[in-house]
Parts: sequence; C-alpha cells; structure tokens
Amino acid sequence: MTTLTFDPQQLAVDAIAGEAALDAARLAPDWLRERLAAPPAWQAELPETALSTRAEPVPAAVLIPLVQRPQGLSVLLTMRTDHLSSHAGQISFPGGRSEVYDVTPVATALRETEEEVGLARAHIEVLGCLPDYLTGTGYRVTPVVGLVTPPFSLRADPSEVAEIFEVPLAFLMDGAHHQRLSVELAGRRRSFYAMPYERFFIWGATAGMLRNLFHLLRA
Repeated sequence: MTTLTFDPQQLAVDAIAGEAALDAARLAPDWLRERLAAPPAWQAELPETALSTRAEPVPAAVLIPLVQRPQGLSVLLTMRTDHLSSHAGQISFPGGRSEVYDVTPVATALRETEEEVGLARAHIEVLGCLPDYLTGTGYRVTPVVGLVTPPFSLRADPSEVAEIFEVPLAFLMDGAHHQRLSVELAGRRRSFYAMPYERFFIWGATAGMLRNLFHLLRA
C-alpha cells in the first residue's frame, strides 16, 4: 500500500513555469488531429527517479479525454476515492493497469475509462499517445489522447471514483498555471508540477502528463 507522507497543497511554490498560453487555433480538434498524427520533433519532460521498489514497472494506460464543448475543449478528470491503495484522493485521468487480454495500451485506456466513468468507447476518437510516464508508485503509464463527442452519459464506479469533473483545456495549456513544487523524500529533494483549478488540486503524474501534452502542442 502506498501512503502519501506529505500534503502537496501545503507546500510552497518554488517557481511558475510561465510559458505563454497556447494559441486558440492549437486547441481546435482538426489541429489536434494533425499534430497527434504527425508530431514534430519535441522533448518530453521525464519524471525524476521513481520511489518505487518494484523490479519492473507495471504497465498501465490512461485516457486524456478532450471533450468537445461549445465553449471549447475541456479535459475530463476524476477524483479518486480515499480508500484506494495508490494515489488515493488524488486527481487522475481515467485508466489503470493493463490486463493480459488488453492487446494495446489504447485497449487498456478505453476499457478502464468505460469501467471507471461509464464513458462508452463509441464516443471516443483516439488521436494518438504521449511518451510513457513512470510514476513514483511503480507504474509505466501510456497516456492516450482522445477526442470525446457529446452527448454521453457517465457513471462513476463508486469503488474507485469519488467525482468526475472537467477543466478547460485552455487553462491547462498555459504555462502561467504550471507550478513547480518540491519535497524532501527518501533523503533527497524531489520536484513535481501542480496545476490548481478551482477546488481541485491537479498534481504529480497527472500534471506531468498534461505538461507533456503542452510541450507536444507548443512544439
């Protein structure tokens, strides 16, 4: 069981990344389709050395669901329930560990999304994947980017998901909202990103994957 030994919301902000917000044209579905289909050369920000003692990371995948709303794209996120063995109470994308019957990481992301939030894959257009992200809890996560077309209904799995909500993509794709925090863990200083939005504190692996989406879209 992974227990968080600090409250990230109580940490001081070390720095603000501060890059300019993405132009609205780069947040349009057609532009995103082209960018994910043929990415230019770009540099992902890799997480620091993981704290996990696993000999091999566990394969997993998440969906970064970009919901097409009249006011612009938004990112669908979940708040995990407090009793989970890892990342309890944290903000995350729908997703989870890969099973032997999942042919690809995309299959994992779509299956887990349907199980966790009830979003049927018929509403999801997969655009592509970001580089794998290694979490501090020992998972190697493949982020799958998908466009989601309303109307759809959602049903949270009460054993895993406490709440489902959306954040405007434009807010998340603005370096002014990317905070850099750090904490002393296992004898060394470890840094990570946070992107607070209203009453939701987006941080850690979720913020790190959003940061890589930001890098890809601004390249």
